[in-house]
Amino acid sequence: MPTLDWIGKKAVINHDKEVPFHLLRCDDKLSVGDPESGNLLVQGDNLVALKALLTHYAGQVKCIYIDPPYNTGNENWTYNDAVNSPEMRDWLGKVVGHEAEDLSRHDKWLCMMYPRLCLLRQFLRDDGAIFVSIDDTEFYTLRAVMAEVFGEVNFLCTFIWQHSVQPKGYSGTVSVHHNYVVAFRRSQKFVFNDLKRREEHNVHYSNPDKDPRGPWRSGDVRNALYRPNLIYDLVTPSGKIIKPPPKGWRWSKATMYRKIEDGEIVFRSNEERIVRKIYLADQTGRPAESIFFAEDVGTTREANQELKNIFSGSVPFDTPKPVALIRRILQIGADPDSIVMDSFAGSGTTGHAVLEANKEDGGTRRFVLVELDEQICKTVTAPRLSKAVLGGSQTKANGGMLELPALSGGFRFVTLGEPLFDETGNIRADVRFADLAAHVFFVETGVPLPKRKNGRTPLLGAHNGVAIYLLFNGILGDKTPQGGNVLTRAVRDVLPPHDGPKVVYGTSCRIGPERLRRENITFRQIPYEVKVH
Repeated sequence: MPTLDWIGKKAVINHDKEVPFHLLRCDDKLSVGDPESGNLLVQGDNLVALKALLTHYAGQVKCIYIDPPYNTGNENWTYNDAVNSPEMRDWLGKVVGHEAEDLSRHDKWLCMMYPRLCLLRQFLRDDGAIFVSIDDTEFYTLRAVMAEVFGEVNFLCTFIWQHSVQPKGYSGTVSVHHNYVVAFRRSQKFVFNDLKRREEHNVHYSNPDKDPRGPWRSGDVRNALYRPNLIYDLVTPSGKIIKPPPKGWRWSKATMYRKIEDGEIVFRSNEERIVRKIYLADQTGRPAESIFFAEDVGTTREANQELKNIFSGSVPFDTPKPVALIRRILQIGADPDSIVMDSFAGSGTTGHAVLEANKEDGGTRRFVLVELDEQICKTVTAPRLSKAVLGGSQTKANGGMLELPALSGGFRFVTLGEPLFDETGNIRADVRFADLAAHVFFVETGVPLPKRKNGRTPLLGAHNGVAIYLLFNGILGDKTPQGGNVLTRAVRDVLPPHDGPKVVYGTSCRIGPERLRRENITFRQIPYEVKVH
């Protein structure tokens, strides 16, 4: 398979392995709602944050959606979109070295994206998938670099999103009204939910009215997200007036009447029930909508209106995505009980979409969001999620009042702490047992530490038949500098039993190599044999 090359690639191709593990610290004052909801908003550099989150979520995320900078060259947006912020220049100088002076805008963007994609891949479940928004500027480079990271065989689809219906955004003589969403899977175990639901639940298609377009099943004509332009009375063929549902119809007035005229929308039970036809022919081989039409998933303009409704008429973030677009991605790529990740959180649309989806169908989806910019995170992302959770009355730009529904749930606001290790390779003095335990278990097994019923035991857990123990910070009750953290025969005798191989981390060992071998114990000395990266 052809691969993409650029200046600086050699410096970043393994950089994800070199990023040090940092501690995560919860800020209770900025956390909102139910602290046990399982939702996280992390403020900090997403490369460092992703490495820190690996110890908790590696191999557990079903759906990743990211909306990275499009690299258009615009440096005046809320997000610097020329990959030329002071933070990015500093990072490139450290990682790429003197070559950074020769990097084009596209080289910089690829250097930024490559290690982040490598880390994101490690979060995905075997049946998980990643969806990335992009425009023409970096579409082909993104497609190529994702094929390299995820494997060309795991390419799923390039969705087209109609982000605008206004006559603007010209390229030459062609009016550009779309962006892309590039989708890759972790492995062939991933199946789009539209297809999986039909296979698992045997959705029945029939053709009771002998529609020439073939068998169909009933679908909904209600809209999932409140949009004022979709609130209108519908007049049936017999002249009966039907009031709109609370969030409006699924399509504009003109589109609704066109679908009624075409027979795609029909009326049942003396026009008391409205049915949208979902045709079997549209469901074969892939999700029905490989094109995300504006009337179905919203536009940038409607995303701006969503923010205006939340922030009293202001739009504190450039080019946000509409909630309905992310809802559609969740519908085809996430299960009702899965973890959803977004490492370019921006205005928090992904989190909002997860909360709304859970409210609608009773699901238990959880989100993990990362936002680099502290100001955006504290003044846009977190407030938006807070208002989505708590709801309440909001003043509109025109002075009226808007009632925001409470979606319930909550999130923890998390910041990046210090690295786990200092510059000499020693474990920092403020590191807690739980911090080191999560790190040790992950680097030893490659999977996150399972939730422990007893936090006062040195037995962290077992993976593939091997038990992992940690003697640290007096976990056995002995707080003296050496006692309790040293593997002696007496300590060995009080360790929770395990019938199989054992790996024990401690400051030193007083048991001879031959005895360790006979007892199937591998000893690793802290800090020297604790992997830093």
